[in-house]
Amino acid sequence: MSIEALPRRATDLPGSRRNGTLLGIAFAAAGMACVGSSVAVSTAITDAPLFTLQAVRYALAALLLLVVARVTGWRVPRPRGREWRWLAGVATAGLVLFNVGVVRGVAHAEPAVIGVAVAAVPMLLAVVPAIATRTLPARPVVVGATVVTAGAVLVQGFGRTDAAGIGYALLVLACEAGFTLLAIPVLARLGAFGVSFHAVWMAAAGMAVVGVATEGPAAVTTLGTGDLLAALYLAVVVTTLAFLLWFTAVNRLGSGRAGLLTGVVPVTAAALAIPLDGTVPNPLVWAGTAVVAVGLCIGLGGVLPRVRRSAPLAAHPGP
Repeated sequence: MSIEALPRRATDLPGSRRNGTLLGIAFAAAGMACVGSSVAVSTAITDAPLFTLQAVRYALAALLLLVVARVTGWRVPRPRGREWRWLAGVATAGLVLFNVGVVRGVAHAEPAVIGVAVAAVPMLLAVVPAIATRTLPARPVVVGATVVTAGAVLVQGFGRTDAAGIGYALLVLACEAGFTLLAIPVLARLGAFGVSFHAVWMAAAGMAVVGVATEGPAAVTTLGTGDLLAALYLAVVVTTLAFLLWFTAVNRLGSGRAGLLTGVVPVTAAALAIPLDGTVPNPLVWAGTAVVAVGLCIGLGGVLPRVRRSAPLAAHPGP
């Protein structure tokens, strides 16, 4: 073997790559579990000025990320040239327009309809990058994404809607996929921390503009203690922690495989309903959870470690 063929870094070793992949899967699952936990908090802020509250949430997340950078010594990378446009796309589509679509959508459709739209995200994350690069998507990832989407739909259920509700659901789907896809071109240089920080401060500014325009400049003064605590939870767990985990996972796994883990969101939301309000999931939810698990096994089967069978013991010759 030539010197050039030898691994040059520890991360080039097959075992290191496998460990990095498994860590990416764990990060994606944890990040989506954090997002799923937001359902419990959302029920407590239905009467709050939502756009203003979201502006507070993202502003708190940006401040928290700065504190983390100061404490850990991490450098906050400064975007260059076109990177500003990609980050603006992440903030505008993935955060601002996504929230507008959800808020406006539930006025025309039952929440399950919006949930079903989000459940279709794995398919977009698997197919769109392949179309953009003119390559064939990995078959296990596409099949796994299809199965995960079906399982998530079973967990979410269906609901009634009108034409406007369908339009908002499609907007939510596009924006949710855009949150990840628009970050891919800048993730390599800016990293999960840089993308998260710049996206949230831009979203805070965007949400503030939407809040002032639709809820009035005095809306922030109407936020109660419960609203602010909810905003703090959303900022710490559902934004700062979830974003860092998610973008790190996308950097390690790619959007297709990472997208499979979005199926964890409705499963987490359904599971948390048991201790929080005593709601026992119906059989369709349990069936959907099982289908999501099958989809994850299909899509991630090529990267999950396989159990090796022990080699049979050689017959020991007699004395």
